[in-house]
Amino acid sequence: MRLLVDVAAYNLLIFAVVMIGLQFVALWAGESLGRRQAVPEKDGHDGVDVVVGALLGLLAFALGLSISIAASRYEDRRHAALDEANAIGTAWLRAEAIGHPRGEAIARELERYLDVRVAWVTAPRNSAVLDRATSETNRMQTLIWGHAAAIVRERTDPVAAALQASLNDTFDMSTTQRWAFAGQMPVELPWLLVCLTLVSVGGIGYQWGLRKRWHPITAILLLSAWSACLMLIVDLANPRIGWVRVDPSPYLWTAQGFHGGVPIPPAP
Repeated sequence: MRLLVDVAAYNLLIFAVVMIGLQFVALWAGESLGRRQAVPEKDGHDGVDVVVGALLGLLAFALGLSISIAASRYEDRRHAALDEANAIGTAWLRAEAIGHPRGEAIARELERYLDVRVAWVTAPRNSAVLDRATSETNRMQTLIWGHAAAIVRERTDPVAAALQASLNDTFDMSTTQRWAFAGQMPVELPWLLVCLTLVSVGGIGYQWGLRKRWHPITAILLLSAWSACLMLIVDLANPRIGWVRVDPSPYLWTAQGFHGGVPIPPAP
C-alpha cells in the first residue's frame, strides 16, 4: 500500500493507470478461469451471479465508507487552517493594541510567522520546503513567546494576559493543524478496498467467462470509473499529493488585514 501511495505522490494519473492495469489483470484472470469451467446449462450461472452481486455490494459499501473518511480528513485540515488563521489574526490585533515596544515586535514576527505557516500548509510531501517551514515555525514560536513572557513579567494587567492567551491559542492551532495533516485513513481500509476491487473485478470476469462473452467497452468504463474513485480517495486522504489541497486563502485574507497596522483615530 505504501508503494501505491508513493506512486500517487509522484503522479496521480500514473496511479490511475496502475490501478486500471491491476484490475485488467484480475478481469482477464477471472475471464480465463470462467471459460475453462463454463457449463452449457444456464442454471449453472445463478450461484455465480449471486456471489458477484454480493461482492459488488460490499465494494460499493467500502467505496462509500472510504470516500466518507477521506473527505472528513480533508475537512479537518480545512477547518484547522481557518482556525489557525483566525488565531494569528487575533494575536496580531492584541499585540498591536497592547502599547508596548515588545508588542510591536510580536506583531512584526506574527506577520512573518503567517508566511511561514502558508509555506508549511502548501509544501509538497517530503520536501525541503516542508522541513524548513517546520523548523522555522518552532523557532519563531520560541522567539514570540519570549517577547510575550517579558511583557507579562513587566505587566500583570488583563491586556497582557489576553495577549499571552491569544499567542498560546495560535501555537496550539499549529499543533492541531499538524495533527490534521498527519491523520490518515486506517491502513486496513485501503487494503480492504483494493482487495475487494480486484476480487470483484475478477468475479465479473469469471461471470463473463462462464457465458463466453467479453464486453470490452463495458470493461473499460467499469475499470476507469473504479480507478477514478480510488484516485479521488487517495487524493483526499493524503494532504500533500495530487490536486485536492488545503486552500491557503484564510491565511492570505488575514495577511491583508496586516497592511497599514492599526491606526488610532483621534478622540471624539
